[in-house]
Amino acid sequence: MGTWRNGKGRLTVPAQDGSQDESQDGSRGGSQAGSVDLEIAASYGTRRRGLLGRDGIDGALLITPCNSVHSFRMRFTIDVAYLDKELTVVDVHTLRPGRLAMPRWKARHVLEAEAGAMARWGLRPGTRVSVSVPDQVSGSAS
Repeated sequence: MGTWRNGKGRLTVPAQDGSQDESQDGSRGGSQAGSVDLEIAASYGTRRRGLLGRDGIDGALLITPCNSVHSFRMRFTIDVAYLDKELTVVDVHTLRPGRLAMPRWKARHVLEAEAGAMARWGLRPGTRVSVSVPDQVSGSAS
């Protein structure tokens, strides 16, 4: 994906064990998120706003380009995953409200979700996720 735009998409996390069995909720593999709703923040205004002023999020928010976030004026604790240009997870951590996260050297994008979500999805360093956006090709970004 060469150019990111604000909008909606789907985030897919691969099965940790490599299996592709379909689970009851329709996701593939029992140890993966399958796919979850994704909001994409690509413009200056939407990146700056992020999750500020919200009480939660269904799914995740992809902020691009971005390599550092903060949680000042946030109302809830979030999980943060730093992704490189190939959408491979560089680092994952939980950020409480009122904190500043240090930049990650190789990060090109940041994925935010409610605390605990990324552990449930099996997201950890080295995991390569995919993003599908209507009318665009899924995969990596520049």
